[in-house]
Amino acid sequence: MIGRIERAFTVKKHPLFIGFTVAGDPDKPTCIHIARALIAGGTDILELGIPFSDPVADGETIQKADERSLAAGTTPSTVFEIVREIRKESDIPIVFLTYYNIVYRRGIEKFCQEAEESGVDGILIADMPVEESDEVCEASFRHNIDPIFLITRTTSDERIKKITKRARGYLYLVTVLGVTGVRENVSYGAIDLLERVRKQTDLPLALGFGISLPEHAKTCSAAGADGIIVGSAIVDIVERNLNDPDVMERALKEYVMKMKNTP
Repeated sequence: MIGRIERAFTVKKHPLFIGFTVAGDPDKPTCIHIARALIAGGTDILELGIPFSDPVADGETIQKADERSLAAGTTPSTVFEIVREIRKESDIPIVFLTYYNIVYRRGIEKFCQEAEESGVDGILIADMPVEESDEVCEASFRHNIDPIFLITRTTSDERIKKITKRARGYLYLVTVLGVTGVRENVSYGAIDLLERVRKQTDLPLALGFGISLPEHAKTCSAAGADGIIVGSAIVDIVERNLNDPDVMERALKEYVMKMKNTP
């Protein structure tokens, strides 16, 4: 049976807009409203970050969102509850972005089972190398969850081959050297990476890290990206409007619409 992620890439105009927010930031009810605003704006795939105390792949913006979420008492159980709430009104593909310790501590099989039961479609474990992914991938497959992997500009062709054999859903191509955060331009290195990976797989390729402006979306689209992933720019809007949730929701919806309507 075709899954939600595969269906999205099959039936929707490319590049898909993949919107990221930290689950539970700044609290559970507001996070659900944030998800609704992103979906209303036209987000094609929703990435939810499970807050973690040591998010090594993330820059300051998302680290602060993790801190707000954890301070509000968010746990993995809270995140599953958020997914279930979203599922009451939307069939949007949902992907978890997390770290291995969170999955391991809950129990890999249990985590994947709960993810499936709540309505999760994919999981990306930022600090899990493909060489150590067998147990997670096998549990994911059993529970109809797509294991998604990061590929960076320093990833060798040999490792890319290993990743493409394990991955499902789409591949997350990291456009910059470093952590997440807003950047001014999409680098030539990102386009080179896209072309290099394209030669090795038919999986959809999504570009992320630093993408925030309509011009970035236009560049990625022209290069043939199947998706663009936006995180820090979304979390910035959340942070700027913590005291006015109505303005926050309106700004998020308008931002997604602006990014998607780039010719």
